[in-house]
Amino acid sequence: MSEPGKLVPGEVEATAHSYKRLGAAFGDRFFTLLLLGLIWLVPAFVDLRFVSALLAWDGLVVLAWLADLAQLPKPSQLTVRRTWRSAAALSIPSNIDLTLINSSSKTVRATMVDTVPAQLRTEPPTLTVRTGARSEATAAYRICPVQRGDANLGDCYVRYQSVLRIAERWVRASVGQTVRIYPNLEEAKRHSIYLLRSRQIAMEKRHSRIRGIGREFDSLREYQQGDEYRDICWTAAARRGKLVTRVYQVERSQTVWIVIDTGRLMRARVGGFSKLDHAVNSALSLAQVALYSGDRVGLVVYGRAIRQQLPAAKGSAHLRQLIEQLALVHEESSEADHLHMAGRLLTDQKRRSLIVWLTDLAETAMTPEVIEAASMMMPKHLVLFVVIGQPDLGELAAKKPQSETEMYQVAAAQEMVHRRELLLARLRERGALALEVNSGAISPALVNSYLQIKERNQL
Repeated sequence: MSEPGKLVPGEVEATAHSYKRLGAAFGDRFFTLLLLGLIWLVPAFVDLRFVSALLAWDGLVVLAWLADLAQLPKPSQLTVRRTWRSAAALSIPSNIDLTLINSSSKTVRATMVDTVPAQLRTEPPTLTVRTGARSEATAAYRICPVQRGDANLGDCYVRYQSVLRIAERWVRASVGQTVRIYPNLEEAKRHSIYLLRSRQIAMEKRHSRIRGIGREFDSLREYQQGDEYRDICWTAAARRGKLVTRVYQVERSQTVWIVIDTGRLMRARVGGFSKLDHAVNSALSLAQVALYSGDRVGLVVYGRAIRQQLPAAKGSAHLRQLIEQLALVHEESSEADHLHMAGRLLTDQKRRSLIVWLTDLAETAMTPEVIEAASMMMPKHLVLFVVIGQPDLGELAAKKPQSETEMYQVAAAQEMVHRRELLLARLRERGALALEVNSGAISPALVNSYLQIKERNQL
């Protein structure tokens, strides 16, 4: 996995400044003192001279407010710092620290309101801290991203008072920043066991040196009974005066393309997230396993056009690029152009590779275009065609109808399920590996299918 520290947004710090002409207000104790002055109204009904005492009291309160305001630290003596504890990842709760740095000689009590977009948090966080003279205080709030992509955080607004709490100032710190919300990184970490398993498989195959199955040349040895004649190296045999056989091994660096459909069908929501969100999370899990297994991984994201394409490569730096690209994948409202994507990939990828295609099937009477596009690629590549299922559709198809209306609904659901099964069966007959999995099981299904392909050397 890419180092988590490199994905954590940077720390932002800014000096506060007034954002209104006066930038001052009355504290809660100011109004409390004014209410206390109303006691003079009781004797004022007997002697009007007590009204003067009431006005004098109010004047003293105003003077106290001015004095308290004058001793408050200047805005330039306060600094706000926003610190991220971890990377922002889809549906993964994390904490953000807000720190108020007080460089004055006065203790302040401050309320900080951070500007956070709705994709991170439903409402702006409000934090209260007490900061001593020439010190700092930190408070944290929680976020849980609900959408991938770039999120813009704005300024932090601060209201601060002295220990008397009669006057207060309003200031703002320009700590705006743009952060990237990544796919579910925790889900990829949970599949670390598959990494160990895939490495073990690779090591076993390197030591076993299976002959006649792999296509990567390993070495030459003397001909033995049972060797295939097509593996005899006649030039080496002529030089040595005896039969020599080529020994092959399983390829160590194969190419895996992850293809993600962003069309309208992927906008359907399952378990609180869209099918595209589930597809992106599972794509990251598969990419991690494939890269650590020694394979090259490429990415194609398409809708009406190719939205993102990352050439197949290896290494942790490439995994970082994959994570960055997957964070920017978004749904489209129109149907995706599957044939255009297939033609583009066939042009770019000449050598046989594994195509992992994450998509969905349209409910039409005709053969969906995505099936035709997958059929175009099967003669040259091994296609793992993954359809994200709709759990409520299966539940409805298995339901026992209780009324005439439910009977029609159940019949329609059964017809749709049956048609999807037929389309996937047709792909399997043509040589593709076709799966329909629920959103919660898509990552394990993808990784297991990939490892089985490696075990059986189907590439």
